[in-house]
Amino acid sequence: MSTTTDHGRGLEATGLSKAFAGVQALDGVDVTFPAGQVTALMGENGAGKSTLLKILDGDYQPDSGQIRIDGETVAFASPVEARHGGLRVVAQEPEIVPFVSVAENLFLGALPGKVVVRRDELRQQAVDAIERFGFERMLDADTIGIRLSPAQRQLVEILRCLIDDPRILLFDEPTSSLSDSETDVLFELIDRLRAEGKAIGYVSHLMKEIFRIADRVTVLRDGKLIGTRAVAESSTDEIVRMMVGRDLTNMYARNRSELGETVLELRHVTTDDVRDISFSVRSGEVLAIAGLVGAGRSELAMTISGDVPVHSGEIVVGGQVATLRSPRDAIARGVGLAPEERKADALVMIRSVKENLSLAVLDQLTRFGFVKRQAESDLVAEYIQRMRIRTPHAEQRVENLSGGNQQKVVLARWLAKKTRILILDEPTRGVDVGAKAEIYQIIDQLAAAGVAIVVVSSELPEVLGLADRILVMQGGAITGELSHDEATEERILALAMASELEAMEGSSR
Repeated sequence: MSTTTDHGRGLEATGLSKAFAGVQALDGVDVTFPAGQVTALMGENGAGKSTLLKILDGDYQPDSGQIRIDGETVAFASPVEARHGGLRVVAQEPEIVPFVSVAENLFLGALPGKVVVRRDELRQQAVDAIERFGFERMLDADTIGIRLSPAQRQLVEILRCLIDDPRILLFDEPTSSLSDSETDVLFELIDRLRAEGKAIGYVSHLMKEIFRIADRVTVLRDGKLIGTRAVAESSTDEIVRMMVGRDLTNMYARNRSELGETVLELRHVTTDDVRDISFSVRSGEVLAIAGLVGAGRSELAMTISGDVPVHSGEIVVGGQVATLRSPRDAIARGVGLAPEERKADALVMIRSVKENLSLAVLDQLTRFGFVKRQAESDLVAEYIQRMRIRTPHAEQRVENLSGGNQQKVVLARWLAKKTRILILDEPTRGVDVGAKAEIYQIIDQLAAAGVAIVVVSSELPEVLGLADRILVMQGGAITGELSHDEATEERILALAMASELEAMEGSSR
């Protein structure tokens, strides 16, 4: 990592402030992104990170403050102006045009040819870019946007920013959809960009990423700058204290009690994506599903929630065989799903917190075809307080909440529905460390109340900390089961890579 700083190069912002409808999102923030270094930007959801990035790239205009690039004052009126000024933000939620190729998506806004697009030239430029930045094993220039996986969509977004050769690159949670191997390729690329003298900002909630890739870390809390530390001279505990203003001891604390009766059972279930799946979950139990990207974990979650048809086998809910042809069938049986893509699949982003939270219980709040508005408001107010959802009011659009609070709205919906079986697919994806601790407490409280919980997670510390039992998947099948007491990261990974390890052993004989 670089240890020297040229204070005349890179990006420097001083006194940045921004308020929205009386809420002070940024309050006199000073931050620098020196050339040739990676500066991590950390803070809880709602700390002001996204607002800062949007100001830097011209999407928002600050109420006060100054921005300088390489010592010269700049004032970008739009992201297009920022792009021409040598600054790009790699967005966490990529905008991909569904029915055009990767090549065309890469060059949106900069297509070669004034009137007629020269497609051969466009494709060759895309192929060159994919190879130059090391993504040739993961991206094909001819793939249509709608066929891209979430990871490939993120890679397109990264490449889209890199092909402009910006002086300043700001990454916003770039690995949230990437596998470990894809993340390694990205980190090697960032190392290369740093060596070339780029000024790099890196927003992440993952401490292991910060200590792997960053030279320095800047922490925001409640719109204010808390401080900047050299990563080599800091620790996880110190950064967490700066972020949340308190220690988060016993982050994964569970009040494990005696389990109840079996409430969910799968018997030799096979779908297009999973095969011969058998397991059971008891009341009050947290069962984790672990495995590498592509193992079939999310597909299994969607099968239990009625979103994927079963070709053979049985799903038994509450002791009775259940035919789950749709999520409506699953909900009627007391099964709720908090999906991985909460913005796309769980929330109506342009509607209010109240409307999203009460969505699953409108039948209980309706009389003679009309919603009892006072009953709805009372119920929503109860769960906003109970779940500590940070929102100025129940009518706030859910799109304006932080990721952690959006996830709490999804969980509150199923609590209000009195769901007996809750499937949580990557429940803390894109959620800051403080909100993670709160979600873990909610999971523990639900289990203590007798809810059977199935957690799909890519974070092994989360799996090890929360689960009473762990099932490991690979290639759509279960490769092993571990109790809480016998599970370790090494044993989980060995089961997640079982067939690969067997193949390696066979080839070495």
